[in-house]
Parts: sequence; structure tokens; C-alpha cells
Amino acid sequence: MTFSIVARCAETGQLGIAISSSSIAVGARCPWLRPGVGAVSTQNITLPALGPDVLDLLEQGLAPAEAIDKALTSNGYSQYRQLTAIDHLGRTVHFSGSETLGTHHAVSGEQCVAAGNMLADRAVIEAMVAAFEGGEGQLADRLLAAMHAAIAAGGEAGPVHSAALVVVGELTWPIINLRVDWADEQPIAALQKLWDAYCPQVQDYIDRALAPDRSPGYGVAGDDR
Repeated sequence: MTFSIVARCAETGQLGIAISSSSIAVGARCPWLRPGVGAVSTQNITLPALGPDVLDLLEQGLAPAEAIDKALTSNGYSQYRQLTAIDHLGRTVHFSGSETLGTHHAVSGEQCVAAGNMLADRAVIEAMVAAFEGGEGQLADRLLAAMHAAIAAGGEAGPVHSAALVVVGELTWPIINLRVDWADEQPIAALQKLWDAYCPQVQDYIDRALAPDRSPGYGVAGDDR
């Protein structure tokens, strides 16, 4: 049903998640991030509450493995859950319960961890980690490279229909939050198009938020600055 990669940029400290699923609106339920704290993907039979629960525990100083273990114990039904997490130091953890669906796998790499279920092949997850580790550009580019590598390696056993890309930095809000909630085919390709369009504007939107009196014009009808 889902495959994802959770990662950190060692240079900027940014945290990010890229994820895709056969289910609708995966970005609404599965990726959870908190600037300066960590990032969590909660998937398989998804319990969204696990995302903020794990982030709260990371913020309290627990290591990722301890945080996931405590959150799973508190919420129950851990056998149905698949989780990955990375903290602000780049420490990773993954968990796949005994009832994780279909062919599933999880792998930690350098500053990243990837996991999936209902996969065409376990090699999908290994390809994601390799693509991220060998990728170039900013964090969002490397996350999307991992998603494309997953598709090239077979992706899910069936078609995927939604995808999301979320990145947080030093600000309290996500600096990138792009979603394809439903596509009949190729949601990752659609997500790439969104990123290609949004990438040149990321800093402009930050500047407008923080210093609207000195920010770039909007370039739309009615903006005469």
C-alpha cells in the first residue's frame, strides 16, 4: 500500500519525507515532521496519532528507537504498524509489525531510512536508499530521486495513486509541502512536476512571509509592485 523515505540533510539540517501509496491522500495521514526534532512516517494500517506521539517523545530527548517503542506500546496494535523515524541528529529507526501487508522491507542508510509494504520486490527499498545516498542537489531533489528509483525497481505490487513531499527547516512551518492526493496513474511523476514548478519559488514564499515589505512581487494580475 505504501513506500516512503525519511531523511535529513547533513549540510542544512533540513528534515524531509517523500511517500507514495495506492490509497488516496497519503500525505494527509502518514508523514509527520517537526523542525529541529525529527520526521516520522506511519504507514501500513496507518494510525496517524503515532506521528505526533513519536515526535513528542523525540522532543523530550528519547532516541528514535525508544520513542517508537514507547509510542507503539502506548497505542497498541503494534503488529499492524510500520514506522520509520529520523531525529535531528540523523539517527534512524524502522519497525514493521508481524501483520505488515504483503512483501515488505525497511532499510536504514546514511541520514535516511526507507520502508514499504505490498511491494513488488524487497529490492525497491534498497534502491531508494542507494538513490538517496548517491543523489545530488537539495534534500527535496534527493528524496524524489529515491521515489523514482523505487518505481524503476518495481514499486508497489499494484498501482499507486497518491504521493507527497514535505520538508522542514528552521522555520516553524514546512518550507515544502506538496501533495498529489489522487492520480489515476503516475502520481510520483505528477509530484515531480509540482516540485519543478515550486522549486524556484521556495525562497520567495519564505521572504514574503517574513518580510512582506521587502519581498518579491507576485507576478500576477493586479500586482503593480
